[in-house]
Amino acid sequence: MSARADISVAIATRDRPEALARCLASLGAGSRTPAEVVVADQSAGSETRDVVAAAPGARYVDGGRDGLAGAQNAALAHCTRALVAVIDDDCVADREWLAVLERRLGEDGGLALVAGRVLPLAPVGGRRHPVSSRTATRRQAFSGKVSPWHVGSGNNFAVRRAWFERVGGCDLRLGPGRPGQGALDMDLFYRLLRAGGRGLYEPEAVVFHERATREGRLGRRRPYGHGMGAMCTFLLLEGDVFGARLLVAWLGLRGRVLASALARGRRDAIREEALMVSGTVAGMGHALRRRSTRSPEGGSARAT
Repeated sequence: MSARADISVAIATRDRPEALARCLASLGAGSRTPAEVVVADQSAGSETRDVVAAAPGARYVDGGRDGLAGAQNAALAHCTRALVAVIDDDCVADREWLAVLERRLGEDGGLALVAGRVLPLAPVGGRRHPVSSRTATRRQAFSGKVSPWHVGSGNNFAVRRAWFERVGGCDLRLGPGRPGQGALDMDLFYRLLRAGGRGLYEPEAVVFHERATREGRLGRRRPYGHGMGAMCTFLLLEGDVFGARLLVAWLGLRGRVLASALARGRRDAIREEALMVSGTVAGMGHALRRRSTRSPEGGSARAT
């Protein structure tokens, strides 16, 4: 029987009961099982509630209607442990995932955030294209204002709940289901580090992410770029001039990837990067039009 870790797991979900059941099963099969699993649901039907009810140690909460940001805020608000690991509903946790996260956060009380590797699950049917992969194998520490895309991904990280609350949680302007569309994880990581927390990329903390169809992969590119453009512009509007450096670095990265794709004649990659860049520009325009700032409470936003 697996030992129980003193760590909560938070999962936001919407209309993916089969994937969620697979994710919950992987948590139960780990070498260390979570003290609790809080599932914040935004589904239309009741299937998800039934899946959660059948999973030992899992608790169902209403995820509200504010997209992924609102659901993650709801999940972490209901967690009772000081350490919270976050995984997406379409991911499968490695057997040692929770043990590694708990160990790293336990070894260093100054860490606010630990993120890990994301590898693709085996292809199934038309779902053959990896998405949200992160394959680097070198451990790396982060502090201060850095490019958050080097730190990790929102589908595999753990955070001290006190730090999450200190920065006001997830920004309701960003992420799937919100006008900002993407970059919810990048914004959270950046604000945690900017506030003085330290981060660690730990390649031994592994989750496996469900693949997508070709159309599904393409469909994620523009929204993610849109979120990055919006995030950087929001930072500038709030007086954080580092947002300009982030924007330049982001566009430089996309430009290098696009140039490589053009040189190799990789049409699919060219299309993906064109969508990412056009999304970034659109996200900048969205933020400028909205001209909203983070509320004093943190995650929600108000018009100015």
